[in-house]
Amino acid sequence: MNWTDEGALYSQISLFLREDLGRGDLSSQAVIARNTRARARFIAGEQMIVAGLEAAEEVFLTLDSQQQLEAFVSDGEQVEAGKLIARMVGFADVLLAGERVALNLIQHLSGVATLTNQFVRAVEETTAQIVDSREATPGLRMLERYALVLGGGSIGRFGLDDGVVITSNHCVMSGGIVAAVKTAKEKVGHLHKIGVQVSDESEVKHAVEQGADTLIFEDLSVDDARKLIEQARQLSDRVSIECGGQHLTVDSARAFAEAGADLLSISTLSCRAPQVTFKLSPF
Repeated sequence: MNWTDEGALYSQISLFLREDLGRGDLSSQAVIARNTRARARFIAGEQMIVAGLEAAEEVFLTLDSQQQLEAFVSDGEQVEAGKLIARMVGFADVLLAGERVALNLIQHLSGVATLTNQFVRAVEETTAQIVDSREATPGLRMLERYALVLGGGSIGRFGLDDGVVITSNHCVMSGGIVAAVKTAKEKVGHLHKIGVQVSDESEVKHAVEQGADTLIFEDLSVDDARKLIEQARQLSDRVSIECGGQHLTVDSARAFAEAGADLLSISTLSCRAPQVTFKLSPF
């Protein structure tokens, strides 16, 4: 697994455990005898793309470096309901202390990967790419991006320092699209592409004329987006088109792709992807 920053991952997991454990697992301390050994299994509750196994393992290793996780599938693999994903062997109190954090991570990340894959399959045989947005869960952005890639998606802008995107708010505060794009091109230089959020024919025209590299259509219907995409293509054959917003769903993704969108930015991929179901059962 190629983490963006492995050290950051370990640090985050320590914080997740500290948040959940507080001063210690009072329930296990009250019930489980010290040094009791136990085994447990991760079982898939539904069909899914698995993501987060290594993060889940790191939860238990952070608590006790002697814990052992044996995986029977790999991150990125599609499995059916009832599939044995992995099993753990170690101290019972460690298994119980890390159970919730590990399950939260693997359920959420597998949900992101699974939803991403649904979008990817919806636009098969088109030229559109599924990308994520910055609407990520605070503290989980790196892990969510990893899960998105496992589902077949592509990384969009990771953070504010990763590219120039001029939104409607930027335009209002800087004197309009023309001024905003012109100033941005002067300041950032030729190495950075510039994306501009547009919503009507006038904004498309101004953005393209000022040299925008990507036009971003947010919350437009397929029909409205198609008209603006056709206009943009007439003005420039090099500008990229990105669509996103509330009208972009698994059911409508192909229509946006066939309308000419190059990038489909899905805000639900990370922070609002439904959790898949897993069980951690002793045996």
